[in-house]
Amino acid sequence: MTEASENDAAHGQETPAAKPKPTHTAPVAVKDRFESLDVLRGVAILGILMLNVQAFLMAPNAYIYPPAHMDISGANATSWFIANVFFEQKFITIFSALFGAGMLLMVGDKPDASRKLHFSRMRWLLVFGLIHLFVFWFGDILTTYAIAGFIIVFFRQMSATKLIVWGLIWITIAGILMVGLIGSFALIPEEAGMTPVDLGMAYSDERLADIVGAYQAGFLQSRLENVINAAGGLTFGLLMFGGRIVGVMFIGMALFKLGFLTARWSVVSYVISAAIGLGLGLPLAWFGASHALEVNFDLAQLWVHVGGNFIASLLVAFGYASVVMLICKAPVLKIIRYPFACAGRMAFTNYLSQTFIMVFISVGGIGLGQFGQLERFEQVQLVIAVWVFQLIFSMIWLQLFRMGPLEWLWRSLSYGKVQPIMKAKA
Repeated sequence: MTEASENDAAHGQETPAAKPKPTHTAPVAVKDRFESLDVLRGVAILGILMLNVQAFLMAPNAYIYPPAHMDISGANATSWFIANVFFEQKFITIFSALFGAGMLLMVGDKPDASRKLHFSRMRWLLVFGLIHLFVFWFGDILTTYAIAGFIIVFFRQMSATKLIVWGLIWITIAGILMVGLIGSFALIPEEAGMTPVDLGMAYSDERLADIVGAYQAGFLQSRLENVINAAGGLTFGLLMFGGRIVGVMFIGMALFKLGFLTARWSVVSYVISAAIGLGLGLPLAWFGASHALEVNFDLAQLWVHVGGNFIASLLVAFGYASVVMLICKAPVLKIIRYPFACAGRMAFTNYLSQTFIMVFISVGGIGLGQFGQLERFEQVQLVIAVWVFQLIFSMIWLQLFRMGPLEWLWRSLSYGKVQPIMKAKA
């Protein structure tokens, strides 16, 4: 899961109400950006890699059913537990909310606002997404975001209350579908003797060897596997997660209108929202992950973990966002915020570069051929190394350029003319 960015829309005036109509035909100056949106986006783009790494280096089903590939005991079980409790669906939820907020900030909520630029941006995002999905990685989120972007723009004039209500309705529908699908395993009688392989959740030894062999053979040899997973994943994702993504984007628009995402709330309000989100969400996620390990991921009881985390991820994401807003309200913490703000301003570049890095590490031939070789605890170490690299690279790049290279390409294509990328000399 995984993730896109409305990075070039993460700018604005002092308050949402004071922002001008989006009639500009060039990128907005850095001084006009909302720092809180950049910082939160930077945190989100880094956080999603902790889960995505599994889909780069292991057979696809291991993401939802860990026993499907490689060891899930000892340090590996601990690594899965930490990733599941603190990361799974939490950061992609923040990312989706920011996409909705970014769209609203770019287009505005006036009935006469021009949507031409928005649709141009979504068309090019769809192009980027389809290339990313079918050529590089089946876990792409850009395609889904682009499709959602064509839809949510028509609802931007709703009040914050209506956006939250409809967002929760869409999220609830998606949750019922997901838990219902996973819960159907519990309806299979034990006497049927159906194994995880029979149910399509695990692989036969031969099939697993074919998958690992294809990735270790080289980039081109592994593309057939990627295309197969991409086609199935896109269809499944739109049907099962589409409602959640649209719903979270609705709530993101509402939170922007309410001033939550622009650090306009009081410190006390953010402390309370963080306490509620984390106080309720983390114990629920902890329980679900603990239960999954205790029953050894028994398919008949997998719905407990999936359903619990589906709800917990929403609460935890809200809690995380509240903590980030608190940090953004403290001037003394600016030095801590700066690297994440830079990463957030280059979220599109960082998201796609995560794919390029992981594909190079996973495939053989031109790459390192580590698919199916790195255990889960080693994957965590790899993710941390990528975090450090991207934080440093983002800061260095933005000392020289106005935006990330892929942000520049996306903007230039969207505006229909080459945009300036070099920083103007003092």
